[in-house]
Amino acid sequence: MTPSANLFEQFQQTFGVLPRAFQAPGRVNLIGEHTDYNDGFVLPAAIQLQTRAAIAPAPDGLVTVKSTAYSCEATFSLDDPNPTPRKHWSDYVLGVALSLEQAGVVLKGARLLIESDIPPGAGLSSSAALEVSSALAFLANSGFKMAPTEVARICHRAENDFVGMRSGVMDQFASCEGRQNHAILLDCRSLEARHVPLPAGVAMMVCNTMVRHELASSEYNARRRECEEGVAVLARYIPGVHALRDVTAAQLAQFSAELTPTVLRRCRHVIGENERVLQGAAALEQNRLAEFGALMMQSHQSLRLDYEVSCLELDVMCELAVAMPGVYGARMTGGGFGGCALALVKKPAVEMFRQTMPQEYRRRTGIDCEIYECFAANGAGPLGN
Repeated sequence: MTPSANLFEQFQQTFGVLPRAFQAPGRVNLIGEHTDYNDGFVLPAAIQLQTRAAIAPAPDGLVTVKSTAYSCEATFSLDDPNPTPRKHWSDYVLGVALSLEQAGVVLKGARLLIESDIPPGAGLSSSAALEVSSALAFLANSGFKMAPTEVARICHRAENDFVGMRSGVMDQFASCEGRQNHAILLDCRSLEARHVPLPAGVAMMVCNTMVRHELASSEYNARRRECEEGVAVLARYIPGVHALRDVTAAQLAQFSAELTPTVLRRCRHVIGENERVLQGAAALEQNRLAEFGALMMQSHQSLRLDYEVSCLELDVMCELAVAMPGVYGARMTGGGFGGCALALVKKPAVEMFRQTMPQEYRRRTGIDCEIYECFAANGAGPLGN
């Protein structure tokens, strides 16, 4: 039975009616980490792993949310005048409902069932996929339509304003606007994007360290505050600076003495990473894979040393990957402090990579990792039963 067929069957068993259902993919970011909330550039791709949301109307104005992965459920009222986060996975769904209503969508009561094959906490945007699939379900249930880019904005607002994770818009945009066999070069300020073909002879091998350090969320928000501090200082000396996107490497060097050492390192990563994204997109389009691999490794070193969001397990994973035959480059992907590394691997070398990486990673860390061969997939949309 396919995942979508299983979801329809489980929904009918749980709620007694047949639902409509929608899917939203996770994403892997090829290069461009921690640049999206600095109005910068990113190069993600939607992947075949996805979250699916099944929905049917509820007559009482309540929203009941269940997950195939957990025994608990959550219920909230669309008429609640003062909704607050519960520090529960359902906050992402409630946050999306609130953001849709703030945008003028009149929601109807609903029953939702969520399933996902995106590993949580791995840096593959399981939260964005939950948000986007829920948004599409709510819109359909209430008889509204919305452009994919606007859905991405709504879901991004939910994660920032309700859940409290001050992430950028990359994850939601990639989930909405993915295209099979393509990455997306996205300008996170204007949301202008173009699809970049991925070379046919390489595979995106995602390596899950199976660790997630507890400081991830608080440190993520701390990095954003440090970037904002850098912008506030640099704007005193450089006209027209509204985000680190507006600062060149030469300008940063010129005014580096005005910044604390920590803030200087954060700024240096973001400014350098934006340049690497643009160089990387051009390299992919021209099939210069060795150059792209070198940029990936530069990105990881910058994330490790300047942005300080890597960890021992991610460093070991990348070190092992780049030492293997047929690997162009590797880097951490996602917010950091655990989660996944991405390796770009020649297809003839994939099977050896898949066998060797778990053995070597366990030898170095004592941890059993997971390896996923990811494919660039289409963005969110409806599921048939």
